[in-house]
Amino acid sequence: MAKVTAGRDELGSFAPKFAELNDDVLFGEVWSREDKLSARDRSIVTITALMAGGILDSSLKFHIQNAKNHGVTAEEMAEILTHAAFYAGWPKAWAAFRMAKEIFETD
Repeated sequence: MAKVTAGRDELGSFAPKFAELNDDVLFGEVWSREDKLSARDRSIVTITALMAGGILDSSLKFHIQNAKNHGVTAEEMAEILTHAAFYAGWPKAWAAFRMAKEIFETD
């Protein structure tokens, strides 16, 4: 996975510790543990957790794109979101589907 600098780019001067934890720990250490769980599988887990938590903003969009970049197909994404809809809620699924459709149709 490419080095993530979103924390520093967006919040570096305002919240430097948070930016460091985001970029170096979450993405630098946790996401890099591909011997434990592949980036593809981490993407699926993250999308499901964000959707369930109602985080339907650019974070979810980033992770849907990240999943696509790590080999999740449009058909798999549709199945993931459909399955999660029964646990996370139908309106959340609609929002996630709109993002996923936009991302997977952009090719």
